[in-house]
Parts: sequence; structure tokens; C-alpha cells
Amino acid sequence: MDYEPSNILLVEDEEAHAELTKRAIRKAGNANRVDIVSNGEQALDYLYNRGPYADKEEYSVPGLILLDIKLPGIDGIDVLKAIKEDPDLKRIPVIMLTTSEREEDIVRSYEHYANSYLTKPVGFKAFEEKIAQVDFYWMILNKPPVIKD
Repeated sequence: MDYEPSNILLVEDEEAHAELTKRAIRKAGNANRVDIVSNGEQALDYLYNRGPYADKEEYSVPGLILLDIKLPGIDGIDVLKAIKEDPDLKRIPVIMLTTSEREEDIVRSYEHYANSYLTKPVGFKAFEEKIAQVDFYWMILNKPPVIKD
């Protein structure tokens, strides 16, 4: 399995949030690449190199996944379950990045081994600062496990 620790997969169905997040990550400057998919099915296709994501060199396993809960079709919790139940993917840190502050969503995320749960701030500057902190912690400070084939 090809693994690229400095790449981020962003799973976000709202285009404005996706672009804002990508811009904030690029501004922080610690990730080599940010790929965006807009639903749970695309996220799983990306991670399992299916369909348009079949090229394993082009779409290597990311070092971090930012995952929204409310997605069309397969929701974020189901994507999280699939990732954390897969022996090849379960070590990838998954951060739930969502507008939901519902206790039920928070509990369900951690029950399925989310590494972190963050709510999206309303203001652009606050959002940008939060994403910069996430980027710095997970791309620079955090020591990920080595994933071998």
C-alpha cells in the first residue's frame, strides 16, 4: 500500500467549505497535497483505489483525513466505520470536521475511533486559524505510525 503522510483527503460536500478548508491548509503550508471528494462513496473509492481513483500512484493513501459527518449517500460515520474496520486503513488519523455540535454525533464519532472531533467556526478568520492549528499538529507535531505493505 502506497502511503503519503503529508497528503490530506478532505471529504466535504459543501463546495464553499471545501475551498475554504483547502485554502487554509495551503496557507498553513505543511501538506504536500489536498484532495477533495464530495461524498462518502467517493471517499471510499479514493481510499480503495476504485473507479476514477484506480491509479495508486496518483491517489496514494493519505496521511490525514478530514471528514464531514453530513454527506449525501454514505454518511461520514459510515465512512469512518469502514476506515477504522479496515486493517490497511485504520491507522490513518481521521478528524471529523463538521458543523454538528450534537452530542450524539460526537459520541458516535469517538465510538468508531475518530481521532478528533472539530466543529467548523462560523467566521472565516476563526475557521482559517483552526485549520492552521490542525495542519500544524497533524502534519508537523504528530508522529504517525509507519504503514508498510
